[in-house]
Amino acid sequence: MNSVWPLVITLGYVAMTMAIGLKARAGHRMDTLEQWGVAGRSMGPVTLYLLIAAGSVSAYTFMGAPGWAYSKGVAVFYVAVYLAYLALVAWYFGPKVWKFGEQFGHVTQASAIADRYQSPALGGLSALVMAVGSVAYAVLQTVGSAYILFVMSGGMIPVWLGVIIVLGCIAVYLFVSGQRAIGRTNAFQGALMLVVAWAVGLWALHSATGGLDVAALFERLQAENPEFLTLPGARGDMSFSFWTTSIIVSMFSFMPPVWTQWMCASSARTIRRSATWLPTYYIVILPMVVVGFIGIYSLPELARADTVVLEYAMANLPVVLVGLLGAGTLAASMSSSEPFIHSVALSITKDVLQPLFKLSDAFTAKLARWCLLPVMALLVAPLAIAEPGSLVMILLVGLGFASQVLPAFIGMFFWPRASKLGVMAGILAGFAVTVTFTTVWSHPLGVHAGFWGLLLNLPVFVAVSLLTPPTQASVVERFFRIAAPRGFRRSGRALD
Repeated sequence: MNSVWPLVITLGYVAMTMAIGLKARAGHRMDTLEQWGVAGRSMGPVTLYLLIAAGSVSAYTFMGAPGWAYSKGVAVFYVAVYLAYLALVAWYFGPKVWKFGEQFGHVTQASAIADRYQSPALGGLSALVMAVGSVAYAVLQTVGSAYILFVMSGGMIPVWLGVIIVLGCIAVYLFVSGQRAIGRTNAFQGALMLVVAWAVGLWALHSATGGLDVAALFERLQAENPEFLTLPGARGDMSFSFWTTSIIVSMFSFMPPVWTQWMCASSARTIRRSATWLPTYYIVILPMVVVGFIGIYSLPELARADTVVLEYAMANLPVVLVGLLGAGTLAASMSSSEPFIHSVALSITKDVLQPLFKLSDAFTAKLARWCLLPVMALLVAPLAIAEPGSLVMILLVGLGFASQVLPAFIGMFFWPRASKLGVMAGILAGFAVTVTFTTVWSHPLGVHAGFWGLLLNLPVFVAVSLLTPPTQASVVERFFRIAAPRGFRRSGRALD
C-alpha cells in the first residue's frame, strides 16, 4: 500500500487527542493532588464507563489478542474470563474504594494501604512493587503505539522515534490536565475503538469468507487447522498449567490506575452504574480476534504474530479503513498507557517521596507532575525502544508482579486480623519468588512465576499476621464499616 492517507489519518488522531487532553483542564487548577490525581472526584457514569473500559481494552485488543488467536488459537479467550472478572471487581469493590477516598482523603492505592495498616513504609513498598507491573503495562502500550506509527509511515518513522512522539504527546497533556485529560481522551478513544474494531472486523470477515457468517471461518479452521481450536494452544509452547495460572494471576492483580479511576467518580452509585455497563464494551475484542483467526490461513508466514491485523488490513482493506485502524490501534495503546504512567508518577511521589522526605502536600502536588518526565524518559521509553517479547507476555509478566500486593487487599476488605508485618513479609517473599522465576528459572513446571509467588506469599502473610500485633482497632473499624458493613459489630470491636 503506497498511500499516505493511513499516516495522515493516524497523525490526525494524535493531534485531536492532544487538543482534547489540553482542553480537559477547562479552568480547573491542577495544583492539588485531589485535582491532578483524581479529577476532583467529579466524573459522571458515562465518562467513567469509557474511562475504565478504554483503559482496560488496550493495544492487546488490536495487536496482542489477534496475535494470540493467530499463534495459539482459542487460548486467547482467557481474556474473556479476565475482562468479566474486571467488571465484577469494579461493581463490588469500586464503591467501597470510592468511600475510602471520599472519607479518608486517599488519592492513590498505596495511600489507602498505608492508612489501613498505619504504615507509610508498607504504602511505599506497595507503590514500588505495583510500579513494576505498571511500567511493564505502559511499555506494552508504548511498543504498540510506536509500531503503529512505523507501519502507517511505511517505515519512515522508526520505532524509537514513534516512542518519543507518543510519550511526548502524552506527557504534555498529562502534565497540563492530569486525570481530567485521561478521562476526556479515553472517552474519545473508547468510542473510536468500538467503531473501528467492528468496522475492520466485519469488513475483514466479508473479504475472507464472502459473507458475515463467522461459522464459515471456524468450519474452515476445523477442517484445515483443528489444533487452533484446542487448549492450551496450537503451537505447543504453552502448557495448560501456564494458561490456567495466567488467568488466576490476572484476576488477582488490582492495578493502581483502576483504583484511581474508581476514586474519580462523582459518587459510589456512579461506579456501580458504570461497572454494570462494562460488559457491553468488552465485545470490542471479538472482531479483532476474528481477524487473528482469519490470518491463520491467509497470512501463514508472519514473522511477528502481533501484526496480523495490520498486515491483513493493509493487504485487503480500503485505504481509509486502514488509516482508521491505525488511529484505533493507537487510541487503544494511548488510552491504556496514559493512566499507568500517571499512576506511577502520582504514587511514587505521594507514597514514596513525600513520606521519605517529609514533603508538604502543595510541593508534592507540583512534584507529581514533574515526576512524569523521569518515569517516561528513564523507564518507559528505553524499555519500549528495546521491544521486549510479545505484547501478551509483557502484560502477563507485569501482572505477575502486581498480584503480589494481594495480601494488602485481603486485609483491607476481608480479614481484619491482617497486620502490617504480615502484609510486608508476604509481599517481599512473593516478589522475590516472582523475580527469580521470571529472570533465572522461567515459569518452572509451566506455572506462571506470579502464581509461584502467591503460593509463598499468602501462607507467609497469614502466619506472620497471626504472630504479630494487628492494626489498632479504631483504624480497622473505620475501614470495615465500609468494607463489610453487614458483618460489622457495633459493639466497637473489630471483626474476627
